[in-house]
Amino acid sequence: MKYLLCGINAKYIHSNLAVFCLEAYAKKCGIPGAEFVIKEYTINHYVDKILEDLYEENADVIIFSCYIWNIAYVRELAEELKQLRPELAIWAGGPEVSYHAETFLQENPAVDLVMQGEGEEQFAALCALWEKDGRLEDADLPAGVVIRDKAGYRNMGPAPWMDMNEIPFVYEDFQLFAHKILYYETSRGCPFGCTYCLSSVEKKVRFRAWELVKKELDCFLAARVPQVKFVDRTFNCNKTHAMRIWRYITENDNGVTNFHFEISADLLDEEAFALFSQMRPGLIQLEIGVQSTNSATIDAICRHMDMEKLFYNVDRVKKLGNIHQHLDLIAGLPEESYAQFKQSFNDLYAHRPDQLQLGFLKVLKGTCMESQAEHYGIIYRSRAPYEVLKTRWVTFEEMIRLKGVEEMVETYYNSGQYTAVLAYVVPRFSDPFTFYEEFALWYREKEYHKKNHSRMEKYEILRQFLKTREPELPLLDEMLLLDMYLRENLKARPKWAAELSLFKKQWKQLYREKGEYLFADKYAAGEYDSKKAANSSHIEIFSFHVGEWMEKGEIREEKCLCLFDYEQRNPLNMNARVRIISENILK
Repeated sequence: MKYLLCGINAKYIHSNLAVFCLEAYAKKCGIPGAEFVIKEYTINHYVDKILEDLYEENADVIIFSCYIWNIAYVRELAEELKQLRPELAIWAGGPEVSYHAETFLQENPAVDLVMQGEGEEQFAALCALWEKDGRLEDADLPAGVVIRDKAGYRNMGPAPWMDMNEIPFVYEDFQLFAHKILYYETSRGCPFGCTYCLSSVEKKVRFRAWELVKKELDCFLAARVPQVKFVDRTFNCNKTHAMRIWRYITENDNGVTNFHFEISADLLDEEAFALFSQMRPGLIQLEIGVQSTNSATIDAICRHMDMEKLFYNVDRVKKLGNIHQHLDLIAGLPEESYAQFKQSFNDLYAHRPDQLQLGFLKVLKGTCMESQAEHYGIIYRSRAPYEVLKTRWVTFEEMIRLKGVEEMVETYYNSGQYTAVLAYVVPRFSDPFTFYEEFALWYREKEYHKKNHSRMEKYEILRQFLKTREPELPLLDEMLLLDMYLRENLKARPKWAAELSLFKKQWKQLYREKGEYLFADKYAAGEYDSKKAANSSHIEIFSFHVGEWMEKGEIREEKCLCLFDYEQRNPLNMNARVRIISENILK
């Protein structure tokens, strides 16, 4: 029999770890006659194209991995496939169908069964049963399965938690995952009880044996994959486990691979910071879910953290200068008004994270928040992704306004492409949130949110907004240019940039005669070529000392020549290396 495991991802760079785990475990069990095929798509594919592709595979069973971002696709595909091939068995699993499974089956008659919770053991057992006679209605089914039968539905109850060491490593052929983020788990479960999170359903945390983890880390390192994203919830909830992994990747760093971890910053201690200080810039990045700084909200969602210690440690990580750091906020939580969310935003912004991820509450099936939503007056979308529309504390109109703030933060702050100009202009507003709020309102008034914009247009839009508020902002154009040239060697200059043609001849001479000064490392290695160096760098004149601005945030008026070297970039933000050129060298 042919079993087709289907994953529909949110983006092309994502991969579906679940379907690969199901396949790997089933193959490990050695089920005679079973053939497994994995097909991955994205929500950007047309449903018709996915339907055609799945149909042409001519599988006996299709298994859908179901999440909030793809469930609408799954429902439609299952219905159409069943019409085309009534004999086709369709199974579903994943967090979007694990809870209220009988309701899901009732609403989706094309689906024959649901695997609840972890699916590796259930899937292998179901395949073995299917191989016997091609049907399951009267079979002795494993726990964790809800099946449609003649009497209605048969629910086999919850499945036992798996031994993490029994799950095979899924990345045998890294070519299958080229240009994609690789997801990896060394634990399941979470010791905390945040009411909005599905991980809180399982309080027990299970870990993969260190010897297995070490071998698998070696595979990632040997393959020199760009990024490995750990999906462990609260990765550092067990200090021994976390430190062992952090120490190993530090000692065996290949100079390329980045590892992403979701952590609780208030659990970090001196031992962790001593190790962090030894890491290559860009070896790890940390995601820290703060969600809110409003104490009543924190209590309402049963989130436990030492806020003072959390921010103290966030600042220490920032000061190290070698770790990319994300801070997360959730809008629409209980007990948090628009004004209180503004305060939470400003509290996080003050710590200058590399990314400030502003998300919106999603009332997920199976969470405590689902059962508490009515109590808190939380109105949310009736269909996936079940995102909050309004609460007792935030109106729908205010939620729309927050959506605008999110768009500006994502486009201008989180891209990391406007750091200089934002550092210059945001303090001129009453607070950071007000800047993004006013920008978002103006942006929507201009209907810019209805169009896609090039990077150059985004600079122009930001410039337009700031000019409407303060027409004579002294260094605005230069800050915009600094950001532009930090990221890319532009061939065409914007119309508002200063003219440099008078300096071209002088700078060509500089490349020809002063290579030892400008590119000492290449010059010493005998690799310096003035033409190549000129093509891979840019020289710009500023009226303020760029070095002091970038290092200290201080503006000192002084003619400043900067060389941007695009072959030497900062691994954290991908900015070009900047050299301040002394004017004396031109004499």
